[in-house]
Amino acid sequence: MNKVKVLLVDDHPLVRSGIRSLLDLMPEIQVVAEAGDGHEALGLIEKYQPDVVLMDIAMPNLNGLQATVRVTKEFPNVHVIILSLHSNEEYVSRALASGAKGYLVKTCSAPQLEEAIAIVASGNTYLGLPDVVEDSVLQKSAEKTLLERLTPRQREVLSLLAEGGTVRTIARSLNISVKTVESHRAELMNRLGLHDIASLVRFAIKVGLVSLDD
Repeated sequence: MNKVKVLLVDDHPLVRSGIRSLLDLMPEIQVVAEAGDGHEALGLIEKYQPDVVLMDIAMPNLNGLQATVRVTKEFPNVHVIILSLHSNEEYVSRALASGAKGYLVKTCSAPQLEEAIAIVASGNTYLGLPDVVEDSVLQKSAEKTLLERLTPRQREVLSLLAEGGTVRTIARSLNISVKTVESHRAELMNRLGLHDIASLVRFAIKVGLVSLDD
């Protein structure tokens, strides 16, 4: 069986050394190179073509999230696992939005790290987080995916509904018929699996389509 080729990216040499010492004990993993920032990582990815990149977030020159966006775009067969000190939803959501396939906190165990690398190398997603955080992140990711599947007109109607518009005022605002607005509203409920205006409003707020301050 071919070993999983891993590139280790962190701006602290001692941290890299500690993680590498763990990875070197894993028979199915081969560390092909180390980098101290995102720019260096991109050059080494092109040279070594690793299967998985273990990427820190906070680094000089090009941080981990910025580097992950470029890795995802320029090397679609290379999968990134973010290694971070933070386990809150904001960091995890930003990592996934950047294209990361995995997220681990640096306090994770060696078996968890090994499991994450194997899962991500196979093309799947791995989140090594407390259940409550992971569930929330996955739910928000699913909601964002639903929003992206709506047409521009449906988003427009949803936004106006969430802002308190009636069918008639929305029809006038968009210069379309009342029947067309009603059709969009019904299709929104069908696509989103929601059954009333209140649920549509909550969804629009959750995904950031409208703000509570608006």
